[in-house]
Amino acid sequence: MAMSVGPSDSGDEDVPMSDINTTPLVDVMLVLLIIFLITIPVVVQSVPITLPEVQNEPTITKKENVSLTVRGGPGGTCEVYWNLTPMNNEQLLDRAVKALEDQIKAVGGVENITDENMPEVHIRGDVNTPYKCIGGTVFTMQRAGFARVGFISQPPPGSTVKRL
Repeated sequence: MAMSVGPSDSGDEDVPMSDINTTPLVDVMLVLLIIFLITIPVVVQSVPITLPEVQNEPTITKKENVSLTVRGGPGGTCEVYWNLTPMNNEQLLDRAVKALEDQIKAVGGVENITDENMPEVHIRGDVNTPYKCIGGTVFTMQRAGFARVGFISQPPPGSTVKRL
């Protein structure tokens, strides 16, 4: 490996240069940039596939959690049930806000809400339910203030549930 030397101010002795050669660094960065530019479009594209069956864990329900059932109704309408009570969008929003306010009062204020006592929304959606029904329900619950929204699924027949 060679070292560059340049003229000194005094004129008679050679002094090592303190400049760093950045050419190899720039070369490596350009190669990485080209690699990422080539591979990112491949990753972003989506191909229609059939997803595998889910292996899920048992749901741990708390009394403050909200259980919703969503299904498609006649004529492209959406049916949403809070436990077994049918709701429209306005009723769902009002009841969700009230449930969240009641939970905040029960724990003694917003400052006492933690991950353990924050209520969750569990949505059970029929397999033939249009996306607009489930998406609208998720949006309504998030508007009400619920931060955690989960989906309940059913494992395929004959599968066993594994605990981690």
